Amino acid sequence: MIRLAVSVEGQTEEEFVNESLAPHLRCSDVYTTPVLIGRARRRAKGGGNGTIDRLAREMRYLSRSFDAVTSLVDFYGFRGKGSKLPNDLVRAIRNRIGQFDERSVLPYVQLHEFEGLLFSSVEAFGRILPDAPVADLKSIRSQFQTPEDINDHPSAAPSKRIETLIPRYRKTLHGPLLALEIGLDTIRSECPRFNAWLGRLEALGDFETWPPT
Repeated sequence: MIRLAVSVEGQTEEEFVNESLAPHLRCSDVYTTPVLIGRARRRAKGGGNGTIDRLAREMRYLSRSFDAVTSLVDFYGFRGKGSKLPNDLVRAIRNRIGQFDERSVLPYVQLHEFEGLLFSSVEAFGRILPDAPVADLKSIRSQFQTPEDINDHPSAAPSKRIETLIPRYRKTLHGPLLALEIGLDTIRSECPRFNAWLGRLEALGDFETWPPT
C-alpha cells in the first residue's frame, strides 16, 4: 500500500481527488489524500495563488508523512510564472525541493486549468445542468486540439467561458460532479498531459518495496 498526498490549491481540486482520483488509484494500491495548500486551508473558499516556493515547501513537508507526494494546481493563475511553461514550473519546483526521489515526489501543473478537463465531453454539461448551451460549449471545444489547450486569453480561460455561458455554474459544486459524469477514461483519452500524470501515479503501486530503490 502506497500513501499518496496530493497538494491542491482549492476545494474543487480537493473534491475531484476525493471523488474521482482516490477511488481509481485504490485499484493500484495507492491510497490518496488531498491536502489544501497553505493559506487555502484557512480560507472558507480556497483556490489559486500557487507559487514555486509555496508548492516546494508544501511538498517537502508532506513527504515526511506520506510515501509519495504530487500536486494538482492550475497553470492559469500560477503566480510569478512569467514566461515559464508548465514543464518549466515543474522543474523549478523540483529544484526548489532539493534532494528527493523523482519517482515519489511528482510536482504537476495542469494545463491550463482544471475546468479544461471538463471539455473532454461537453454533453455531460447537459446532463448535470439541463439548461447548459451544449452547442456553444461544443463550438469552443472544436477550436482546440485538446481540452487542455483551451486558454487563448486570460478572459477566455475554461472556467471563464463556462461561467459566461452558464451563470449558475458553481465551480466547487458542479466541477467535481461533471468530472464524475464524464469519467476518468474519457478525460484521459482527451487530455494527454493529465493522462501521463495519472499513469505515473498508478505506477506508484508497482513498487514491491518502499521507498523505491
